[in-house]
Amino acid sequence: MTSVSILGATGSVGRSTVKVLEGERERFRVEAVAGGRDAAGLADLAIHLGAKFAAVADDAAGAELKARLAGTGIACGAGRTAVLEAAARDADIVVAGISGIAGLEPTVAAFGAGRRIGVANKECLVAAGAFFTGEAERVGAEIFPVDSEHNAIFQALSAGPRAAVEKVQITASGGPFRTAPREAIAKAVPAAALKHPNWSMGAKITIDSATLMNKGLELIEAHHLFGVPPEQLEVIVHPESIVHGLVAFEDGSVVAVLAMPDMALPIAHCLSHPGRLPTTCRKLDLAALGRLTFEAPDLDRFPCLSLALSALGEGGAAPTILNGANEVAVAAFLEGRIGFYGISAIVEETLALAARGAAPASVAEALQLDAEARRIALSLLPKFAAKAS
Repeated sequence: MTSVSILGATGSVGRSTVKVLEGERERFRVEAVAGGRDAAGLADLAIHLGAKFAAVADDAAGAELKARLAGTGIACGAGRTAVLEAAARDADIVVAGISGIAGLEPTVAAFGAGRRIGVANKECLVAAGAFFTGEAERVGAEIFPVDSEHNAIFQALSAGPRAAVEKVQITASGGPFRTAPREAIAKAVPAAALKHPNWSMGAKITIDSATLMNKGLELIEAHHLFGVPPEQLEVIVHPESIVHGLVAFEDGSVVAVLAMPDMALPIAHCLSHPGRLPTTCRKLDLAALGRLTFEAPDLDRFPCLSLALSALGEGGAAPTILNGANEVAVAAFLEGRIGFYGISAIVEETLALAARGAAPASVAEALQLDAEARRIALSLLPKFAAKAS
């Protein structure tokens, strides 16, 4: 049997992974599960999946996890060391779904010769892309994209030689404010921004989708995952979220991957590649859909995408700074401390104030750069607290 560990098991990616594994009990076994602070949910998952080890990141939740797993034979732990142990345990595939910069260290800890790492954590590649991919290559780990867009590009790139690729396009739904005027977007409250039209995701990534920062981060990811230069990467808005990624070749052919929006599909592909797993996901019916639409992104109404494009072009430490500032700004917006456009304003000013330098060459350097970006962004919160645009 193929052994699987799930980092971020209680989050949206973790739940989708469980959905896939439940239908393939005879093929996969679960080695370890790790979560943030939901000890009850993590314990239930560990028991349901028959995991050998469970780790909760919040030290305070350790006692509850231990109590709930008492008598099950499932070992457990709490805190940073326990999460790193869960990541490093002997598994053929590790699904890395811990969100934010917190996912960087455990995902790198999961690297091992011949091990497949299903990466659903954008921040690993945005904050430390060159180091992350280089370290995986050095130890012989296989990085496999779990995001629907990057998984689609991974599949589409196989249609021709890399030298023949002219352009790679990542699709964006446009989020809940795709057609809203700037004045209305400026007044948006967190509840409205969290109403994604097509996907069910965690709060942070849903806000990133509303600002289109998500797509900027995905371009940076694609640059590192596939070695595609920035000038060959772009975003196209596709409200239906049926086409997930496109690759244009020099002969004029465009190869795209289409599917109903469901995270279980790229996860199943990651777990089974080069084969395919049957899933319970809804099948695509193009005749029933009737039409698919596309449009260019509006950088004026969605300045976060413009900031990410600039960081991608600049390289070095810029993407790390962008990511750290964005995490602080999104958290502040969700707490009601700043307006919607306060997110892009804080990110822009943090990029202007932070010292530039080389891209991080280690986890420690990435975390140090991230901490400095967060410090600056936090210091800017009072300035933008009363500003909505």
